[in-house]
Amino acid sequence: MKQIKFTTPFTTGNEIINISKLFDLKKFSGDGHFTKLCSGHISDKLGVDLTLLTTSATHSLEMAAILIGIEKGDEVIMPSFTFVSSANAFILRGAKVIFVDISPESLNVDLNLIERAITTKTKAIVPVHYAGMSCDMEKLMVLAKKHNLYLIEDAAQAFGSKYKDKYLGTYGDLGCISFHDTKNIHCGEGGALLINNKKFSQKAEIIREKGTDRSQFIKGIIDKYTWKDIGSSYLPSELNAAFLLAQLESSSQIISDRKKLWNRYQTNLSKLRDVYNFKTLTPDDQCNHNGHIFLIVLDSKLKRDNLITYLNENNIQSTFHYIPLHTAPAGLKHGKFIGEDIYTTQMSEGLIRLPLHNQLKSDDVDFVCLKVIDFLKKEFSNNI
Repeated sequence: MKQIKFTTPFTTGNEIINISKLFDLKKFSGDGHFTKLCSGHISDKLGVDLTLLTTSATHSLEMAAILIGIEKGDEVIMPSFTFVSSANAFILRGAKVIFVDISPESLNVDLNLIERAITTKTKAIVPVHYAGMSCDMEKLMVLAKKHNLYLIEDAAQAFGSKYKDKYLGTYGDLGCISFHDTKNIHCGEGGALLINNKKFSQKAEIIREKGTDRSQFIKGIIDKYTWKDIGSSYLPSELNAAFLLAQLESSSQIISDRKKLWNRYQTNLSKLRDVYNFKTLTPDDQCNHNGHIFLIVLDSKLKRDNLITYLNENNIQSTFHYIPLHTAPAGLKHGKFIGEDIYTTQMSEGLIRLPLHNQLKSDDVDFVCLKVIDFLKKEFSNNI
């Protein structure tokens, strides 16, 4: 029996062609031919004035924290159900992270709880578009404007997803994208910072170029460059950009193929949710997601762990995530959970991610669903 892998990085075949061109161009460090093509492609697709390629979404978030002037004593609001980079970027600048509970429908931050967590120290709200699905971004923008707060979108999983007619990552002051090889569109390790607030454009280029105005020098605007501000080396190599361009040029098809698999999972499993007491994500009517993750949430950690074991015995890889940040040692030290943890831990302990990648076949999805249902039937029978 073949193994159904949880994830397999997809390649189009054009990545190696692009990389081979670099040997003629003799330019391997960043901000060359392919970096410019990638940045332009993303800006055109998403409707963004300025896109800066970065080495990761982690670094995009770190740049965002520097850009909005995070200092010691500031507070930043975000969900606890997210990857550590969401919090680390702001903690590194001295902020305290304020965690609030999530919505059980979307696993995104519960917008109704954010306002209660805002204090005079709050500087930004960081919504995380989990699984490429959006919360109500218009409501969130109104809330941020009302309290004069920056809005930074952690859209690491959301490249190509939309809320209404706009792409995720383009609503806030800044948007952070991941191109890690676990994502739909990737270059092994990479990311992008979307500059939606024009006041950050020039400073963002300086921060990314180690604190210098080298980008203006390259554009011929100045005749020499110098150290202007704090910064670091957030610029990816041309090797990464050459690989990424091939992915970006096929991104619509890559996402479309993933959504077909996602929809097949949903069709197979959603009608049984009430019968066997589990949840799947149901996208908001205004959300056009990118098919990044398919998951189910069971009613106990033990049942979830047993299902992972059962699937593994049937050569199906699956996994869980995240351990809520507010329960982790660093989260206890650098953050604070406001309100009651009703859903964050509960959802985390019951969640299982099923295989979803572009090498997966429809028959594979059907087989995974069959084994999930077999397991749930046995559990149901044992509890009668």
